[in-house]
Amino acid sequence: MLVFKADLKVCPEIVRRRGLLNIGFGYDVHKLVEGRELILGGVKIPFDKGLLGFSDADVLSHAIGDALLGSLCLGDLGKHFPDTDKKYKGTSSLKLLRIINEKLKIKNSKILSIDSTIVAEKPKLKNYIDDMRKNISNALNLKIEQVSVKATTTEGLGFTGRGEGMAAFAVVLVESREI
Repeated sequence: MLVFKADLKVCPEIVRRRGLLNIGFGYDVHKLVEGRELILGGVKIPFDKGLLGFSDADVLSHAIGDALLGSLCLGDLGKHFPDTDKKYKGTSSLKLLRIINEKLKIKNSKILSIDSTIVAEKPKLKNYIDDMRKNISNALNLKIEQVSVKATTTEGLGFTGRGEGMAAFAVVLVESREI
């Protein structure tokens, strides 16, 4: 792509009108254990194990939350929702996403898109993806088209492949008018 001097003169005006675009990346992992519900993207999924954690251990929502906080250099989930604060014990991670969304609004920022991936050998998640997208988009006041959720395996490799835990990755694009 060629850039001309005239293009550079227009750049500040584009930023002024559009705002800055910030990218955030999030990652989370939790151990699978017996005696816990499996919750991903706010969906209870029938399975013989669930994820161990202080809240509902929803790795998908946690990865998205970390990505959103990271997009504006606000730290991570542990900073905002420490496991030393009993009010967050067992909390729905969708509630945490709502709180994070309010923090973004205070910073005069809005979410443009989310792309996420769950890494798990079992159970198969394809039948739950649309409900996860709905839950996340509702929690963040987004259109469902702004939220992508995918699932993959590691072909039996590593802790996820052995069924010891699950992981999730997320990338977000956030527009910020605070310059």
